[in-house]
Amino acid sequence: MSSFDAVLLLSFGGPEAPEDVMPFLQRVTAGRGIPAERLAAVAEQYQAFGGVSPINAQTRALREALEADLNVGVARDSADFLPVYWGNRNWDPFLSDALTQMRSDGVLNAAVVVTSGYSSYSGCRQYRENLYDSVTQVQADEVGPVPTLSKIRRWFDQPAFIEAMTDNVVAAIEALGPAAGPAPELAFTTHSIPIAQAQNSGDPALGGQMYVKQHEFVAGAIANAVAARIGTELPWKLVFQSRSGPPTMPWLEPDISDHLDSLKAADVSDVVIVPIGFISDHMEVMWDLDTVAMQHARDIGLNASRASTVGCDPRFVAALAGLVRERQESVPQAEQVALGPWGPAPDACPVGCCPNPRGDRPALCGADS
Repeated sequence: MSSFDAVLLLSFGGPEAPEDVMPFLQRVTAGRGIPAERLAAVAEQYQAFGGVSPINAQTRALREALEADLNVGVARDSADFLPVYWGNRNWDPFLSDALTQMRSDGVLNAAVVVTSGYSSYSGCRQYRENLYDSVTQVQADEVGPVPTLSKIRRWFDQPAFIEAMTDNVVAAIEALGPAAGPAPELAFTTHSIPIAQAQNSGDPALGGQMYVKQHEFVAGAIANAVAARIGTELPWKLVFQSRSGPPTMPWLEPDISDHLDSLKAADVSDVVIVPIGFISDHMEVMWDLDTVAMQHARDIGLNASRASTVGCDPRFVAALAGLVRERQESVPQAEQVALGPWGPAPDACPVGCCPNPRGDRPALCGADS
């Protein structure tokens, strides 16, 4: 391995103490017109878990697993060892701090692995803007060059992701218990985003709306794989959760709780909730699904279970490592592995991909960089 001398794992971040919660939320929502009462309500959710988001512990575990997979048989003091650094958009360790440490350690070229796997402004373009802002901030002290950064392509279309989530869904079906019927409904969930952002997501050459299209592809692929495993085709639907914008702004629907009401009205008795939009069981999963949605299912008499997120499943970690190696070894696009009708994403995000709804801002790792 020679072209990269490090990997940067880039994530969202979360509070790790009660006093962190409100500053964290204010940073996340800065300039977005989120009502104060909404922030207070979300803060209460974090405080219900001791003011600690599980996302940081889960990202630490992913960093360790990814570093281990990338360095099988390589000693830490070897010149071939590929360290994995970790930086967040919204909380410590901040991205700028990670870049400062990488520069101090002599890193020159790094692959960037983003924990968001789908096309959207907040899940793709905004991270690229964060990279630009942090590089600019670190360069300002003129101490030395900041590492050159190359973001690997999105991972939603990796076979290992589908395989791991299929296992998780089958386990969740079994968790419904012996009283469950033969064909539970599958409710695939992801984070709701404003409809305008969803319409403009992805490569414009592909017609936009890639956020929903990519999720629907993943949901269908998992549902098909589950059917092959259990011998029964199950009804499924893509639904949304965790909307946070002004109530006057249209966001993707239906919400998971509204969908559960629809299932009950249709005399469905069993449902498996499958979070495919999230890499780990962080706050949106633990609160919006495990606390709110599961309680709502109980309240209306639905037998429900929730599939685990992909987390540090070794197959998924190996797929992320494979995407790093793919870029490092300049594997031709024709030889890259990607499920779905669109083929592998290009190395650099195309011009117009996932535009900033508040106006164009500089970003790294794109054709417009």
